[in-house]
Amino acid sequence: MISDTSPQAAEVHLEWFRRMTPAQRLEMALEMSEEVRGLALAGLRSRRPELTANELKRELIRLMYGLEIQRDSWQVTSPAGASN
Repeated sequence: MISDTSPQAAEVHLEWFRRMTPAQRLEMALEMSEEVRGLALAGLRSRRPELTANELKRELIRLMYGLEIQRDSWQVTSPAGASN
């Protein structure tokens, strides 16, 4: 595996993670996950400016979880009579 981090810096980083409580690690993971979703959504907006906010959400779900999950989740959350 190629890394731009020196072994010494990697060891310091690993030790920092080891000292974190489970709650701190969970909080960090959730924050990172939210950041990734934000970046993905910004990329979608850039590539597909014609999409509405709801269409962008649907496309993000499709990219992250696949077409079947996107279809299932949209059917559950769509108002009655709304078109898919």
